[in-house]
Amino acid sequence: MTDKINDLLRRVEAFKPQAAAELEEFRIKILGKKGELTALMEEFKTVAPELKRELGQQLNRLKTTATERINALREELGNAAADRAARVEDMTRPGSAEPLGSRHPISLVRREIVEVFARLGYTVAEGPEIEDDWHVFSALNFPPEHPARDMQDTFFIEKDPDILLRTHTSSIQVRTMERQKPPIRVICPGRVFRNEAISSRAHCIFHQIEGLYIDEGVSFADLKQSLLYFAKEVFGGQTAIRMRPSYFPFTEPSAEVDVSCNLCGGKGCNVCKGTGWLEIMGCGMVDPNVLTANGIDPQKYSGFAFGMGIERIAMLKYGVKDLRLYFENDVRFLRQFDSAL
Repeated sequence: MTDKINDLLRRVEAFKPQAAAELEEFRIKILGKKGELTALMEEFKTVAPELKRELGQQLNRLKTTATERINALREELGNAAADRAARVEDMTRPGSAEPLGSRHPISLVRREIVEVFARLGYTVAEGPEIEDDWHVFSALNFPPEHPARDMQDTFFIEKDPDILLRTHTSSIQVRTMERQKPPIRVICPGRVFRNEAISSRAHCIFHQIEGLYIDEGVSFADLKQSLLYFAKEVFGGQTAIRMRPSYFPFTEPSAEVDVSCNLCGGKGCNVCKGTGWLEIMGCGMVDPNVLTANGIDPQKYSGFAFGMGIERIAMLKYGVKDLRLYFENDVRFLRQFDSAL
């Protein structure tokens, strides 16, 4: 019986409750009418007479210690609760400042591009990332044998009907033409997906901004002037552009757009491979077949479209040489752009 008393005494002395309810539960378990101390008292009635004096003293000491310990713990919990109440009582005191994080460079560049084209009257249009063949390919004059329709180049989810992850945000342009009659002037930012090997300059997931302007009398000169304005606003007033003939199924004529290298001032460096120019986007006049497929009369309206990768623009703007850095949660990397907030 002495072992039971000593074991219970150790548990009482070691007990450290976190809340008043936990303390009350412990008190009932030890000192309640059906508690462990009561059970020891009942057992005490059966011990030999010569042991009653010593065991009785031990039981009395256990009861006193348990009572004093529980009362002391109750007082400590009450004081702690009062302290917490006092600490939050003044709700008018200014809060503690929390350190702010950084916007991602992709978000910074996306916002800047949107603001530049907003000054030219463009509004933002958005669309789903999971699309069908019509909005990604057919409505944009892609022939059935075009390689972009192959499983090796595009992430198809279903076949017959074809459901896929969009390969460009041109699908948003199609949806805009379906629900809106000219004049149309929109930019379409969003995430796109292509089955490409990941490297320092390419990724299977990236971000685009495409633009579309359709109205009466829109010319290639309007396209060139709009893109020159964009380049000067983003890369600096000294920036020049050049346009090289190219091919896209949805525009005719089409061009690739280069900007003068902002790192070497057009003199030639390892980034621009000694040419003094850096490619930033593709563009062109909207093909009449695209206008017809989307219910717009090509005899009355004309327009231009352009598209650029946001990662590419951010790499040129901030001098980042590895695209993969944008996809890492590296605080040291992101803090470089704090000054751009």
